[in-house]
Amino acid sequence: MTNIRDLAKMAGVSVTTVSRVLNNHPYVSEEKRNAVLSAINESKYHPNINAIHLSMGKTFLIGVVVPFIDHPYFSLLMKGIAAEALENNYKLVLFQTNYEKAKELEALKMLKQKQIDALIICSRISDWSLIEEYLVYGPIILCEDTRGRNVSSTFVDHYQGFMTALEYLYHKGHRKIGYCIYRSTGTNSKNRALAYLHFIEKYQLPFDPKYIISDCFRFEDGKKVVDLIQQMPNPPSALLVTSDEVAAGIVTSAQNRNISIPNDLAIIGFNNQPIAEMMNITTIEIPLMEIGRKLFLQGIHDSDKISFQELPLMLIERESV
Repeated sequence: MTNIRDLAKMAGVSVTTVSRVLNNHPYVSEEKRNAVLSAINESKYHPNINAIHLSMGKTFLIGVVVPFIDHPYFSLLMKGIAAEALENNYKLVLFQTNYEKAKELEALKMLKQKQIDALIICSRISDWSLIEEYLVYGPIILCEDTRGRNVSSTFVDHYQGFMTALEYLYHKGHRKIGYCIYRSTGTNSKNRALAYLHFIEKYQLPFDPKYIISDCFRFEDGKKVVDLIQQMPNPPSALLVTSDEVAAGIVTSAQNRNISIPNDLAIIGFNNQPIAEMMNITTIEIPLMEIGRKLFLQGIHDSDKISFQELPLMLIERESV
């Protein structure tokens, strides 16, 4: 395979001159530039991108860890990340983990092996001890509140978001409030659970563990939620639902069973996805695309420092409360 030394010999110029031509350097005579270009055409030379990146100390690849790529929440995060990657001439290496620790570890090992320049983790399953072990190998950026730790992040305050929604329902007259969530182990989920406990303590409301429904992630899970509520002797009058998609499933299933929304059951979703607007579901807006953009920029611009960026949440009032 032809290299720049071969090109220099063929063109009768120095290696430095060949390098300048390849990098469009202006200070090369027309005669030497033409000689190098002729040698490139004759030898069918193609630059070794890996070698170039190695010499620059960069791969121009950013790893992105997501548990699922087909869910609107992560799709919107990815859309923001991908838009910023395109603007900055980076490519993405996608790791779909399904919340399997082994898959997440593969991404961390690629960072260690310098196959990617940084790693964005949109939602993690690994313990902090494992994340911290890999921080020495390159930037790791998380989509959760990491203040107090040596890890950069862009996030929203899920505690405050939950509290805002709960207070809104309380002042609308609801006293039997439950919530639907996917998993209870994540940092964001723990912050939501803490807000719920503080809320019922503040207003001295009874705690009913049946009002907390887990494993709610997709539209079809809405039917399961309505099934459970109908089996309760004292069902909640309102639900916070941490996904607009699940909220839409609940509204649809409720309407099919002549359960009035919001008269029989009030619903607040999260994320402000298009389906929430289409179905007039009150929701807490999370700026997912903007979060994605900022996560990416932290990976390429803030690699030498730790930064924390909190974005605001907003309650969008519609007709489901």
